[in-house]
Amino acid sequence: MTDLTHILNWRRINDRLTTSGQPTELQLADIRELGVTHIVNLGPHHNDGALADEAGTVAGLGMTYIYIPVEFEAPTDDDFEAFKRAMDAHPNARMHVHCIYNARVSAFFYRYAKSGGIPSPEEAFANMDSIWRPGKDWAAFIDRPDAEGMPNRYAGEDYEAPDKGR
Repeated sequence: MTDLTHILNWRRINDRLTTSGQPTELQLADIRELGVTHIVNLGPHHNDGALADEAGTVAGLGMTYIYIPVEFEAPTDDDFEAFKRAMDAHPNARMHVHCIYNARVSAFFYRYAKSGGIPSPEEAFANMDSIWRPGKDWAAFIDRPDAEGMPNRYAGEDYEAPDKGR
């Protein structure tokens, strides 16, 4: 299966799950060409870089759109439960999950993995670490007390990730 590395922070979880930062309308069409049937967006529509009508674009491409807006400064357990329900409701669907940068998404997948979802917690952590190292409210959200009180840091800016450039 092809990877769409031209999309910001593109990552493949497995043969049916991919993630990224915000895709453009044309990139959403590329994602559909991979056989993706469901788009999950964790980035609020009011964020800089969000598409004007992503729901309409996704519907026009014949895919299902699932919108779970997560405010970056305040991720909640309710947000995670909505994400978990969306993932669990479509266990065999080819899904692409994105936000603006793939920070929210990678943290959500790490927490999901720790709760028994896929991938393994180690794989999810490595994926997240290749994008960012959560601090502030995100450290508590993903249950990483060692990072509470730390700033959010980003691969290539504040540190070099072990597998940067995946």
